[in-house]
Amino acid sequence: MSLLANEVHYRLKDNSLIKITEMIKWEGLREKMGGLGRSGYGPSGYDPLGMLKALILQGWHSLSDLELEEAIKVRMDFMAITNLLSVPDHTTLCRFRNLLIKQGIFEFLLEEVNHQLEELGLKVEKSKGAIVDATIIQSAARPRKEIEAMPEDGCESEVVYEIKKGTQEVLSKDPDSTWLKKGRKSYFGYKGFAITDAEDGYIDKVAVTPANKSELKELESIMKGRQDKRLYADKGYASEDNKGLLRSKGIKNAIMEKAKKNKPLSHWQKVFNKLISKVRYRVEQCFGTLKRRFRFTRASYMTQKKVEAQMLIKAICFNLLKASNKAKIWKITPKIRLV
Repeated sequence: MSLLANEVHYRLKDNSLIKITEMIKWEGLREKMGGLGRSGYGPSGYDPLGMLKALILQGWHSLSDLELEEAIKVRMDFMAITNLLSVPDHTTLCRFRNLLIKQGIFEFLLEEVNHQLEELGLKVEKSKGAIVDATIIQSAARPRKEIEAMPEDGCESEVVYEIKKGTQEVLSKDPDSTWLKKGRKSYFGYKGFAITDAEDGYIDKVAVTPANKSELKELESIMKGRQDKRLYADKGYASEDNKGLLRSKGIKNAIMEKAKKNKPLSHWQKVFNKLISKVRYRVEQCFGTLKRRFRFTRASYMTQKKVEAQMLIKAICFNLLKASNKAKIWKITPKIRLV
């Protein structure tokens, strides 16, 4: 080992981010990416696995493409993790990310990471329940104006924006963003949905919709293909249709009860809601970490597909962080896997 290589090894031996990435069998993620073709690799044909690691590091540190390119050039931990001998420029990194988005690969990558964490015993394989909720993600684009007709958060109906000359008025450069009023504040962007497990709060699935979409009506699409034992959710999802949906899937109902006009909650409904709250807080903690630690209050890209892909990358980062913290508590030392 050369003097320089020895010095790099010494300086990085306690690097927390390298220890986190060591938990993952990266070749398993390479298999999930499959044959991508040459588009997006750049003229030098960069290693797709190294490029993927770079995108995860980008999500971890909330870097722009230009900042990511610079970090791969100068940061030793980025060099060690990505193992990219030559540095792709920011346009190549952008094209590679768009290629993965086009092929819908990020969802499978999240599934693979979760599967590996289950094999390590850091994530429950068969969860007793799932928790669903949504948060507001502000658009990367600035709105041209604030509209008068605006849906309120928790409202069952969705507002169709005013029409001019037979076409929907363009609100910003981001064609999929919409307005939503929450409390006294108005937001322009998206709703990011997350399903977490009820035991530890790992993210199992994410979805993104325009902000004006009603949470009440999105549950069926969010739960598509899932067979959880029990579903926990706040009163924003309370409806007879959603309860019927859960019954048809054989999922036990743990949606908080909602008071109706001239019909306050009974004593037992309040007790029921309190019991659900003791579990449901985990998804709120998830959103708090995504926004504070991983700075996901505002999207970095435009269009619903790209924002959803960004949320999937942030979900991978979140689960790796949670697994790392759990490994520290259990004093687990994962085998070194830098390739």
